[in-house]
Parts: sequence; C-alpha cells; structure tokens
Amino acid sequence: MGAHEVADTGSRRSDGARERACPSYPLTALAELADALALGAGRTVVDLGAGTGLFTRLLALTGARVVAVEPVAASRGRLADLLPSVTVADGTAEHTGLAGGSADAVVAAQAWHWFDTGAALAEVEHVLAPGGGLGLVWNTCDEAVPWVRAYRDVLARHTPPASPDRHAGAWRETLEARPGWGPVRERHFANPHGVSRAAVIDRVLSSRGVSGLEEPDRARVRREVEDVLDGHPETRGRDRLELPYVTDVYWTVRIN
Repeated sequence: MGAHEVADTGSRRSDGARERACPSYPLTALAELADALALGAGRTVVDLGAGTGLFTRLLALTGARVVAVEPVAASRGRLADLLPSVTVADGTAEHTGLAGGSADAVVAAQAWHWFDTGAALAEVEHVLAPGGGLGLVWNTCDEAVPWVRAYRDVLARHTPPASPDRHAGAWRETLEARPGWGPVRERHFANPHGVSRAAVIDRVLSSRGVSGLEEPDRARVRREVEDVLDGHPETRGRDRLELPYVTDVYWTVRIN
C-alpha cells in the first residue's frame, strides 16, 4: 500500500513551499506529548508520514531515538539531509517495514487523517512494545476569525473530493472503538503564526489537496485567496499577517 494519491502528488510538487508557509509546533505541545508518551533517552519513537521533518526535528529534541517513516523519496532525502541523527525509513503508516515491538511510541503530525485508519492502527499495534503509546498532532486554523474562515472556504472548495477531512472525526471514532487502547486524551495550544501575505497564499497553494491540481486551477485558487486578502480590513494592504493556529494534541496508550 502506497501513500494516498492526493498526498503523494502534493508532496512531490510542493514540499519546499509547504515548509516555508506552514507553522511549526509550540514547545509546550511537544512537552505535553513527550510527558504523556514518556519520550526521552533510551526510548524509540516512530514518526509516521514525517514529510520533510517539521515535527521530526522537535521529537529529536526529546533525546529519544527517532525513526521517521515517509513514502515520498524527495521528502525522505530532504529529511535525511536536515537530520542526520534520525533514522529515515521508506514506508507508509499501513506498512512501515519496522520490526514488531521495536518502538515505545508512535506519532503522526498533520498526517493521520491521510492514512487508512484501521490498517494504520494494526501496524501501530505491531510496531509498539507493550504499554506503548500513540500521539496525533495537528495545527488547525482558528476559523472564528472572519478572514481565516473565508480563506479556508477557498481551500475547501478546491480540495479534491478524495482528500480526507480530519475534522469529520472518523479517525477518532475508529480509534475509540478499537479494543486494547486506553481513552483518547487531548490538549490544545495557541500557535499564532506571523507570516507574509505571499506565505498565506503559498500555504493554500502548497496544501496537499490544492498542490495536486493542474496549473490553471491553481492560478484560479491564487486569485480567490488574493480576493479574500483584499476584501477584509484586517488583511487589506498588509504585507505581514498573523494566522491564528491552534495546535491540537491527542494521545492514547495500549492497555494490553
């Protein structure tokens, strides 16, 4: 089983632009997850769908051994160049190729909703040592802000129907119904992201859904985002903007 087609195309076309446009994650969120999953020296954590390593580089700060699993070759190459101390593996969440019981924790940042949840959970259960934990992290825009809601509406209109929506909650329903796991716990952290106007546009164009579109459609998306930025008083005529993100952290632990 390979990467989701939309995610694979988007990654190959726009990993560099996405890394420039996307926020990182607050250290408070990392600390929460590290404490919940007992990450530290002598422990091994697997980062599924690691991409170019935005979250992987934070996991490395915990002192744990980090194994980054990523199916896209270009992303793996960039990750390996940036983080030579991290083990980079060619694989997917559904088939990591890692040995059974070889990890103390498995994490996915901005990625779990792209996976086949049932197959990915089966692989996580295979990879985890007894008592191991699963952590899921997303950066989410605060759509209570009018211009952000309008800009997200542009993204939603142009995202291919095949693109999964993590807000639909199917991933959580599957996880909570799965035998052998403890309760899903969560924390949420403010993560404001100061960016240029150009980066806001790049953020939409480099999303895994839109980046997979053909160029005429991408140009149309660009114009629509520009119209949003020109049409709201908080963003009109400004070169520097603040995207109000929230970092959502979820975790659960194997109980048998």
